[in-house]
Amino acid sequence: MLVKLSVEEFSRVLGSNSPAPGGGSVAALSGALGADLVSMVCSLTIGEKGYESFHIELAEALKKAQTLSKSLLKRVDLDAEVFNGVMAAFKMAKETEEDKKSRKEAIQKGFKEAVQSPLGIARECLDVLRLAGKLLGKSNSNALSDLGVASQQAYAGLEGATMNVKINISSIKDEDFISETSSEISILLEEGSRVKNDIYKYVSENIG
Repeated sequence: MLVKLSVEEFSRVLGSNSPAPGGGSVAALSGALGADLVSMVCSLTIGEKGYESFHIELAEALKKAQTLSKSLLKRVDLDAEVFNGVMAAFKMAKETEEDKKSRKEAIQKGFKEAVQSPLGIARECLDVLRLAGKLLGKSNSNALSDLGVASQQAYAGLEGATMNVKINISSIKDEDFISETSSEISILLEEGSRVKNDIYKYVSENIG
């Protein structure tokens, strides 16, 4: 499992000539790191004087951030597995007409799964961004920069994941699937960009 590797080992695998792990796995990891920073900010705030009125909200945010981190870490490996599934489909036999039909269907199925994987990453990265946005003005001011970094990491994961959606969707023949997915990623990016910019503006104006 990729997530069981040390940072150095993961870096070496990522930098090798192997096509997986790739951008999708990195997007998931970026989102997970953002979620972990949100967890840290919550932990550094809960119990601190002056933030008592936000205790329940912070505790709920901490739990959600931890859940998102675990899910996104699982997606680091899942995205690599899905890509390998596409490659396996391309290696299927194509000697007979039946072989060709089965191979074509398997490839299309593989590409749809290769779209669903980063789409799930994008959705969860947006959830991380939303969590970070809700903590503005309610969390430890000494960790405000960490909240800003959390949003940048989550948005990088979101934007990176949508790139992986776009590159895989170009190989899909199902027009309805393409239309629905393209519409969703546009919505995800629009909201994600707005939340990220709002957080950056707040952090920039209140840091230091």
